[in-house]
Amino acid sequence: MHPVITASVPLLEPPGWATAQRDLFDLLDYAWRRFADDFTEPDGRLRYGGELSSRDGADDFYEVFFNWPQLYLLGGHDDLLGQSERHWEGVTRQLTELGMLHDEYERGYDWFHQGESLLLFYFLCMAAPARWSERARRFADLYADPRHGNYDPEHRIIRRPHNGSDPAREGLFDGDAYPWLPQEARMYGFPLEWTLPPGTAVPPLDRDPRLGDEMRRRMGSGDTAVNLAASGLVLNALILTGDPRYRDWIAEYVGAWRERATTRGGTLPDNVAPDGTVGGLLDGRWYGGHYGWSWPHGWYSIGHAAMIAALAGAAATGDDSYLDLVRPALDEIISHGKIMTFKEADSSIRSKWTVQLREDMATPTLLVPFRHADRGWFDYNPMLMAVPIALWHHSASHADRERLERLRSASGYDWRTVRPFRSKEEAGHEEPWFAFLSGDDPGYPERILAAAQAQVRHRLARMDRYRGTDVPEADIHLWQQSNPVVTEALVQLTWGGPQVIYNGGLQQARVRYYDAGARRPGLPSSVAALVSRIDPEATVVDLVNLDPDAPRSVIVQAGAFAEHAITTVRHTVCDDPTWIGDLYDYGHGQPSVASATVQVDGPWLRVDLPRSTRIRLSLRLDLHSRPPSYDTPFDGHDSQETP
Repeated sequence: MHPVITASVPLLEPPGWATAQRDLFDLLDYAWRRFADDFTEPDGRLRYGGELSSRDGADDFYEVFFNWPQLYLLGGHDDLLGQSERHWEGVTRQLTELGMLHDEYERGYDWFHQGESLLLFYFLCMAAPARWSERARRFADLYADPRHGNYDPEHRIIRRPHNGSDPAREGLFDGDAYPWLPQEARMYGFPLEWTLPPGTAVPPLDRDPRLGDEMRRRMGSGDTAVNLAASGLVLNALILTGDPRYRDWIAEYVGAWRERATTRGGTLPDNVAPDGTVGGLLDGRWYGGHYGWSWPHGWYSIGHAAMIAALAGAAATGDDSYLDLVRPALDEIISHGKIMTFKEADSSIRSKWTVQLREDMATPTLLVPFRHADRGWFDYNPMLMAVPIALWHHSASHADRERLERLRSASGYDWRTVRPFRSKEEAGHEEPWFAFLSGDDPGYPERILAAAQAQVRHRLARMDRYRGTDVPEADIHLWQQSNPVVTEALVQLTWGGPQVIYNGGLQQARVRYYDAGARRPGLPSSVAALVSRIDPEATVVDLVNLDPDAPRSVIVQAGAFAEHAITTVRHTVCDDPTWIGDLYDYGHGQPSVASATVQVDGPWLRVDLPRSTRIRLSLRLDLHSRPPSYDTPFDGHDSQETP
């Protein structure tokens, strides 16, 4: 049986963060139902009558719902899981009819986009592992089993940049030239810019060798660093099944890329030729691969893929040295940073930062280069905080925290600022969250919850505007831009984790919760949670039962996948009822709060919350001491463990 603690501190004045958190859950429950009614068909597919004319687009259908099962896992309504599964099934049928999938999986596309598509799938596996286990194995085997043609075990490479369920899907495009639009050319430039001789007149896009023969020959085969995100798919199967062959594949494939990075001084290269040589198709260049350092996004795609792989390697093997796949590249781009205003920068993704920086667009701050080509480092942007935050969250090391402190010191703007935006990744508020965890901003929880409310209401207004729109292919991002489910604030505040790495990561969390009465994941209704500290010596969690009548029982789990163990917990107690006062007293006294310590030595702890009570837990965690698993606290236990 799990150790049980009963809260005894009375809840007299509910903290603002607790009522705001439950209000957000209620608003989100209304919002996702509205979206489903307005934009989806009875079988769960999106309302779309057009075709898809290129290899791009499958991700845009799945991304719409990526965080719906995540909301269920946080404590969203009971029927949200079934609704999320229905949308996956409906969209999968829809994309199969559109020719994008084979056997329920992407026929062949890059992992920058595949990783985006799979987030919905990963959260469904997390929420209902038994129902999704067969698919998880089947999809992972596309890479872990060389017979499917994606993986070359001799050279330890994924054979091509576009990969998936269709081994005949070769190259990078189906016509004569890559379908690069003039706007994209202006933003991102051209791949293989060095292959056009100096002084040559720029040819039309449909006859540009940098978008045709040269691109197909030099970038259309061999491995590319963004394929590292495939390790998330295999890790998902490992967590579900425990099958050691998935662990071995992650160690082999991610390990091969780490060796290549070490060979060239630590910074991750972005391309490997079919014969296993770095730069073999690019005249020896370590940069220039598909979705690599030069084109189109640089660190924006490479950093996320490398972080996903580093975390997968560490989780699969228990060896945190896999994190060194990322650290040298991260420190390299920081070393080339410059203090300047964003208005002065050559950023190729300006639309991302204008909403995040807002009034600080003209504030001198540290900008780092995202891309590298023959001309050196370029494309300066603020640091993407998802990667250094994920490093520190996993390792809890002084060095990884110190890197964050240096980035904060070099920033020209106040990290405590909470700006109202919802990025595609449904993330971007890592800086103020870190300031809160550092003890610098106790008002952050209420401000980020207010910002989340604003974004839901903004999305509801957008839904009103576009309801009934006959969506053309060029505007299929409309659904993502209208998805009203926002989860970043709830992930940070209740789980003590960063939002999932968007291009194919698995969730990080210090703690998760189960409703002991309903025997399902997530916080029970009327219960709010706040993680205010995640230091190695103490993860501090406040639980509040706002219900004035009914008790609630919460099971606290250490880690997203029960990968940590709770050694001890110190918790608040109030054993003295004299605060209530006598019969003729007009007021109450101040409850006397003390503390007690309980030995746990396992991943789960049950907390019983009588009506109108609260408790503060200071959990001592043994981090990453258990193999990650989708097991729940209800597996293999008798009914006496829950009410």
